Amino acid sequence: MKRFFIFAPVLLLVACSEEQVKAPPPVRPVLSLVAKATDHVDAGFAGTVQPQVSTPMGFRTLGRLVARDVQVGDMVKQGQRLAAIDPTSMKLALEAAEADLASARAQLVDAEATAERVKVLRAGDATSQSMVERADLGRASAQASVAKAEAALSKAREHLSYTTISADYDAVVTSVDAEVGQVISPGETVLTIARPDLRDAVVDVPLSVGTVAMGEAFAVSLQIDPNVSVMGTAREVSPQADPLTRTFRVRIALSDAPENFRLGTTITARPEHALVKTITLPLAALLEEGGKTSVFVLDEATATVRRQDITVATRDESGFTPASGISEGMRIVIAGVHELQDGQKVKLSGDEAR
Repeated sequence: MKRFFIFAPVLLLVACSEEQVKAPPPVRPVLSLVAKATDHVDAGFAGTVQPQVSTPMGFRTLGRLVARDVQVGDMVKQGQRLAAIDPTSMKLALEAAEADLASARAQLVDAEATAERVKVLRAGDATSQSMVERADLGRASAQASVAKAEAALSKAREHLSYTTISADYDAVVTSVDAEVGQVISPGETVLTIARPDLRDAVVDVPLSVGTVAMGEAFAVSLQIDPNVSVMGTAREVSPQADPLTRTFRVRIALSDAPENFRLGTTITARPEHALVKTITLPLAALLEEGGKTSVFVLDEATATVRRQDITVATRDESGFTPASGISEGMRIVIAGVHELQDGQKVKLSGDEAR
């Protein structure tokens, strides 16, 4: 029993000494980055590339389609034949008009000869003045008949030209609406051609966005490859909104658009003034607890972290954009935020993203 009382104070003293020399917790390394603002497009409107000049082609007379020389996507030259209807009736009408003209000219020759003979007879007082006048009237009538026959022949030739349609300019065929053998009505669209060198980006802009001014600049990019973009200017703004969609149509003339801006390609058009500065951070930097959203800001001078409440503007699988609480230049912890405490000592990781 005496030994116990002798060693007990010694054991207590040793225990107290171990607590006093216990090592402090190690400083936690953290991964962080400096918040940087970059250009971000605030608004964009989906649309398609369409030709500035597009022409539906059809016949001016009734007929059965006997030839269609092109397919969708074919490039055609100005004056090239595109399609034809059966010209038989028009050729017969032309032949009849030519025959009528020949007959009228023959009658004119006879009337002129008669007028000359009567004039000679009148000079010899062998006929009356009324006969001279009648001969002159016959010649004038024959001349009018020739003029009428010539006009009819010109009309027949024009009608024959209606049996074919040709390209009015160098173009690409964008659609085909009739097949060989089909009976075509006057004005019915057989095919459509468009100028491939003049292209528009056509978008429908919501009324909530406000007005778009003529000549306003847009950045137009491909939806399949947003890195490919060109500039354009609004050349046509619809004065009336669509009553169903509450949008108004805007046609944007593209400047020197590359070949991959093909007709029908889906694009996104963004007003030039829509470029704004935004900060984007990884989702791992977010700490959401107790109904609050926050991040840890690293103070390099004191090597401590500070919890900062923020609001989030947008987020997706690639990251988030803060609406408030973070400014450019702040160093934000982007990993392990759930294991940190406000005011905790930390050190920068050697593998830190910069």
